[in-house]
Amino acid sequence: MSYLDKTIVELHELLLKKEVTPLLLAKEAIEKAKKDPNNAFETIVEKEALEFASSLKECEEDNLLWGIPFVCKDNISTKDILTTASSEILKDYVPVFDAEVIRKLKDKKCVLIGKTTLDELAMGGTGTTGHKGVTYNPYDPSKTCMIGGSSCGSCASVAASIVPFSLGSDTGDSIRKPASYGGLVGYKPTWGKISRYGLFPFAPSLDHVGFFTRSIEDGAILLNALQGYDPKDGSSLKDHDEDNLKNLKNGVNGIKICVFKEIIDSINDKVILDAFNKSIDNLRSKGANVNIISFPKELLNAIYPTYMVISCAEATSNNANLDGIKFGPRGEGNTYQEVMMNSRTKGFSELIKRRFVIGSYSLFKENQEELFLRAQKARHLIVNKVNEVFEKYDIIYSPCVSKARNPIKGGIDDKLSSTYLIAENHLAIGNFGGYPSLSLPIGMDDGFPFDANLTGRVFEDSLVFQVGYALEETLGYKNLSIEKVVK
Repeated sequence: MSYLDKTIVELHELLLKKEVTPLLLAKEAIEKAKKDPNNAFETIVEKEALEFASSLKECEEDNLLWGIPFVCKDNISTKDILTTASSEILKDYVPVFDAEVIRKLKDKKCVLIGKTTLDELAMGGTGTTGHKGVTYNPYDPSKTCMIGGSSCGSCASVAASIVPFSLGSDTGDSIRKPASYGGLVGYKPTWGKISRYGLFPFAPSLDHVGFFTRSIEDGAILLNALQGYDPKDGSSLKDHDEDNLKNLKNGVNGIKICVFKEIIDSINDKVILDAFNKSIDNLRSKGANVNIISFPKELLNAIYPTYMVISCAEATSNNANLDGIKFGPRGEGNTYQEVMMNSRTKGFSELIKRRFVIGSYSLFKENQEELFLRAQKARHLIVNKVNEVFEKYDIIYSPCVSKARNPIKGGIDDKLSSTYLIAENHLAIGNFGGYPSLSLPIGMDDGFPFDANLTGRVFEDSLVFQVGYALEETLGYKNLSIEKVVK
């Protein structure tokens, strides 16, 4: 019998009744991970997982995460476990400390069974640039459609029912967009609500630690466990913890929700638009006030270039220590400069090199005013306009992607089209302003799932979960996985 296609809540009930044990769950997860056909894993920690699971004897009734297996994106530090960020330059790196989120899950008696693939150094949105190659969408037996990135392996492992939840990171949409392709709940919190201590930095002003689950309730359980002030993280929030389960089932009556007309207009896929409109009708039937409003198109068009300049500039600085001396295989050379050049030339993929070039060019003294500072001003304008929207509305609601099946090769040809600039990049709004943002499945297209996204005001994470729960209950796509979808 398979157990790992169940939710955290369902597994907890089975553990309480002693119908299953942590060791049995860990063994099932490891067996599935070893047979994974989607290239979702960097490392499987079989010995450590089985030893820890064997030590768990009496289920803790009030600890919903006790004995639950999980996986973690390989850019999150795990003590004594290989952590590569899917990059050749870190292929042998073994950290000496745990990230704060790993420490908290260990305290909850969760069982880590492996580290998952990502786009190299978390840069990229396709799941194709890690040093082990392409990570595939479990819903696509032809292996021609992407799972998205950069948190590709974490998404694929939950969608394939290897584990009921996983950790990821989100800098532009790196959890929420893969969640759409995988039919999962993908969540990134208010910036600072979950500690980033131990997350390899990509662009710290945009980076968030988040997670994938197969139900909204499981997501609220995880946020309760992971939130909290951490003195080791200078951006960590004080006095903003809350019980995200308390108001989960309070419904949406009277909640004000807006949809940006320009985002809808940028999508041509009828299946996605029909499902999204149906979900709006369902929200209205439950008492929510949903309005279609206009948002400046020039600001939406500016999201992608703004994100690229800021993220690449921050990445260039944050990854300067990957030089073959402090970290990574050492290249040949007689001087520090030669060693660094040879190490980085061999250690980084072409995508990473291009992003470092963009970042460095944007930070050159003669270019800063025109590129980096201009991007910061654009970000400021976008966030200010979104904050104006939040003065009138509680939630911004939108489709996550322009189509459910996005080919690994080809995809959207016109990168200057509204479909690409707006429909495929608008989720970065959540990172620009540090807003809580959640994706959840709203439909299927010939066996391929797709999500919509809810973004709320900063600190109002529990309200985002509350609206998400009402949608999930109405639409009926709770706990999707490839084991439950017949094509």
